[in-house]
Amino acid sequence: MKVAVLDSKGKDTGRKVDLSDSVFAIEPNKHAVYLDVKQYLAHQRQGNHKSKERAEIAGSTRKIKKQKGTGTARAGSIKSPVFRGGGRIFGPRPKDYKQKLNKNVKRLARKSAFSIKQNENAILVVEDFNFDAPKTKEFTQVLKSLGIENKKSLIVLGDSNNNVYLSSRNLKRSEVVINSELSTYKILNASSVVLCESALEGIVSNLNK
Repeated sequence: MKVAVLDSKGKDTGRKVDLSDSVFAIEPNKHAVYLDVKQYLAHQRQGNHKSKERAEIAGSTRKIKKQKGTGTARAGSIKSPVFRGGGRIFGPRPKDYKQKLNKNVKRLARKSAFSIKQNENAILVVEDFNFDAPKTKEFTQVLKSLGIENKKSLIVLGDSNNNVYLSSRNLKRSEVVINSELSTYKILNASSVVLCESALEGIVSNLNK
């Protein structure tokens, strides 16, 4: 599949690159996509929720009133959950939400995500670009030139580029990653996926192992 290569100003360079059909033109496997996105979202959960139960509350252990003759219910401890400041009944405890997923399923999910985006014509291939210094204004101009300034965008670099990354950090709708940081969720969550030329080889080799 041949795709035109654009420069950072959004103009056609006259060159084309071949997007591998094994990555960008497969029949999407929706169940694999579901499993991978589910795992990604589960791993975002810290799982450190905790409330103190009766045994963990600091307080006196004396019987707070006599057993009979008060006209009210019996009570043996100020740490009882029925009293204000008492322990929590069946409260949340720390939990690990991590899920296991086969590597082949994860690769299939990412191929499916790329194929979905390609079917939507939401993938752009751009020449590698760089800035002399981190400048959000220059990065915004690149997005504007590509016609994706007001869209959620995912820019995929071949190698880490600190100036490009720092230039994008203040923009909520745009995210810059290198090809090894790609996830199915990030690909699908973006309205437009911008692939730098240097990232293509790494993407194909990682997903065709």
